[in-house]
Amino acid sequence: MGHVQDRWFRKEVDPTTGKVRRVKTSIHGVGQRYKVRYIDPDGVERSRAFPDRCKAEAESFLVEVESSKREGKYVDVNAGKITFKAHAENWLKGQSPDRATREALRSRLDSRIYPFFEKRAVNSITATTVREWLGGLDDAHLSQNYRTVLFTIVSSVLDAAVEERMIHRNPCKSQTIKRPSSPASNVVVWSRKRVDAIEQSIEKRFQLAVVVGAGCGLRQGEILGLSPDDIDREQRVVHVRRQLRTVDRTLVLALPKGGKTRVVPLSSGVLERITSHTEEHPPATLTLPWQDPAGDPLTIPLLMTGEKGRLYSGDLFTKVIWQGAFRAAELDYRKRADGMHALRHFYASVLLAQGVSVKELAAYLGHNDPGFTLRTYTHLVPSSFERARAAVDGVFSPTDPAAHGLDTA
Repeated sequence: MGHVQDRWFRKEVDPTTGKVRRVKTSIHGVGQRYKVRYIDPDGVERSRAFPDRCKAEAESFLVEVESSKREGKYVDVNAGKITFKAHAENWLKGQSPDRATREALRSRLDSRIYPFFEKRAVNSITATTVREWLGGLDDAHLSQNYRTVLFTIVSSVLDAAVEERMIHRNPCKSQTIKRPSSPASNVVVWSRKRVDAIEQSIEKRFQLAVVVGAGCGLRQGEILGLSPDDIDREQRVVHVRRQLRTVDRTLVLALPKGGKTRVVPLSSGVLERITSHTEEHPPATLTLPWQDPAGDPLTIPLLMTGEKGRLYSGDLFTKVIWQGAFRAAELDYRKRADGMHALRHFYASVLLAQGVSVKELAAYLGHNDPGFTLRTYTHLVPSSFERARAAVDGVFSPTDPAAHGLDTA
């Protein structure tokens, strides 16, 4: 149990009378008079000072502290004085072990979050503060998706502050704040004609990128990091073991997104294209650091390189090779619909049309959650209506061919 200390007076026993009397201390009349001392839930002694004539406030504070401890709502007032930036920097250390992911988080903090929140004390941030910040994002005409990402970061930082007993509640979760959300939109699936047009128009030594993307569902970095050693011709599968990515402006090889490898079925047609490609454009053996610029060197043959083994970062490949194919094909490049991810969407549409289950597709695409795959491609899942009709017709066969839709013109 805590107590309120009067720093200006101390009690002592009169040696003559044996009575307890109050005696002025050496700091009488100097500084804050009352100090509340208490033990926090972690067993650490804490204190807070109050000025003269504020004993009632000190006692009220002590009652509030003890009550919040019993109810599990205790917060450390002093800890909440830390600036948002100092707390966010500590929060950042506990995020993804992937260095590139942390770099992306830091970029967003530096560009759109710190300029507003940087010097504010964590316990001073209210729902009003958050609404003011969101208004600024609106005025900057940022995309809905980007605003959603930024809001999620701020809310996560403040969630950590709640967990660490710096604040009672996260102001981002106030009922007066409408959380930004990404607009629901169905992915745009390319036609086979568009896939063929890009394959024919892209530089010849990179045509395999289109084939592997549309025929195996690999991501851009996984395509650029693909090695002939990953092709199992006997089992007819592709082992997706790595990706090429940029960390601190340095090209490195790393595990695929989410840190998980996977195995993807390989069709005979795609295997033939890989064979033709390796004959015409032999793989270049290169040495790159693993995971980050200071990582152990990994020497491996790669399929997707330019002249004399030149490597392209994902960004450079998009701007020079990929968008160059659109210019050569005289096709308009639609930023959201025509990135290399469109090849994965095409792959998903082909498999779903052939009855491959969402769970299997999720495994081939490298999605951790089949639910995400279903939400992304639900509009591509073939309707079960015709299968249901056919099943019932097996019991109640129609006598009129027109009922089957078989009537002739």
